[in-house]
Amino acid sequence: MPFIDCKLSKNITEQQKDQIKTELGKAVSLIHKTESYLMVGIDDGYTLYFGGKKRDNAAYVAVNLFGDASPDCYDKMTAKVCEILKKTLGTDGGDVYVTYRGVKDWGWNGGNF
Repeated sequence: MPFIDCKLSKNITEQQKDQIKTELGKAVSLIHKTESYLMVGIDDGYTLYFGGKKRDNAAYVAVNLFGDASPDCYDKMTAKVCEILKKTLGTDGGDVYVTYRGVKDWGWNGGNF
């Protein structure tokens, strides 16, 4: 039950959005989740400031998941997220924040897990 919310300062194409979605679908296995329940949100053209300066190609990626994963899994996922954004958008890892939040109560399809 992960939800990956991507806020990107760069305007991107539908093809790039699809590529990011596809790559995140593979990467989610690094935190022991599957793509079958993965929801991805991509908000491009989002104004991001870092170090007091507006960034033209930066990203904030929030990963929410039912349960938790280990710090090692999060390290691997952060590296993969940065790799995906570098490959797809040319975003430097120094302009990417990735956060993780384990959730103990998660609702879906009219009920909770």
